[in-house]
Amino acid sequence: QVRIVESGGGLVQPGGSLRLSCTGSGIDLTHCDMGWYRQAPGKQRELVATQRDIGDIIYGDVVKGRFTMSRNNAKTTLYLQMNSLEFEDTAVYYCFAAMGPAVHWGQGTQVTVSS
Repeated sequence: QVRIVESGGGLVQPGGSLRLSCTGSGIDLTHCDMGWYRQAPGKQRELVATQRDIGDIIYGDVVKGRFTMSRNNAKTTLYLQMNSLEFEDTAVYYCFAAMGPAVHWGQGTQVTVSS
């Protein structure tokens, strides 16, 4: 059974930083397309960053220049470094891993930006 797990969310002040992590079990992440989406209360889920197995990373317009997505060398963990956080970044952040037509989502991790 595939399980995707996010971690690293929390409460941070505006201008602060957080790093999210995403790991998985029951699936070979080294050959998956992976990325992050987020969903704020009352809003649709929106793209944060995504990358094909091999390819450029695509960032959502609202996070360009502030967020950086990366993987560890073994490609078993996905990271999202979030800098210069703003109130509008408050959301549940979801990691996904896709292989072919199958897309697996984590349960999400809450990021709250508040003073």
